[in-house]
Amino acid sequence: MTNILHIKASIRGDESISNQLGDRIVAGLRAKGDAQVTTRDLAANDLPFVSAERFAANLAPAEERTSEQADLAAISDTLIAELEAADTIVISSPVYNFGVPASLKAWADLVARAGRTFKYTENGPVGLLTGKKVYLAVASGGTKIGSAIDFMSPWLTFFLGFLGITDVAIVAADGIMGEDGEAKIAAAHEQAERLAA
Repeated sequence: MTNILHIKASIRGDESISNQLGDRIVAGLRAKGDAQVTTRDLAANDLPFVSAERFAANLAPAEERTSEQADLAAISDTLIAELEAADTIVISSPVYNFGVPASLKAWADLVARAGRTFKYTENGPVGLLTGKKVYLAVASGGTKIGSAIDFMSPWLTFFLGFLGITDVAIVAADGIMGEDGEAKIAAAHEQAERLAA
């Protein structure tokens, strides 16, 4: 059985183009065989930002945490477990102000944990979450993905690589606020369907 983790970062729910693209990818992947899907809607779950106390709790060995540290580390532990269990990850994200939504950055800060999702070596950091496939389903009103003003997809691709996840495919409905926006959305849906197949 395949385990799929679908991370959604748009505040627009079912109206979100990135969520619709991600849903199409997930549906295509499920059609190929037995799959379990975990959906993590970052906009709905109100993830905390990392504080000094939460950072210390996340790094403390589970058996040595105080009850307060265990409470602080619980969300990070859950998010990391979802990521570790997934064979395939679909990240649906809009471009907000040329970068990732704050909720997606908060998620990244909570899953990047030395000794668990990456480790430090004498040759630098090494990602520990290898062997996973990621599909980025991206939408933007005016930012062209891959352009000089796209700080979202390069950052997210680099971050995933830092965790050891290097097999990343991008489906983008970008620049959709222009006159040909509907055509760009339709083309992105077709690309999502082809990729998932």
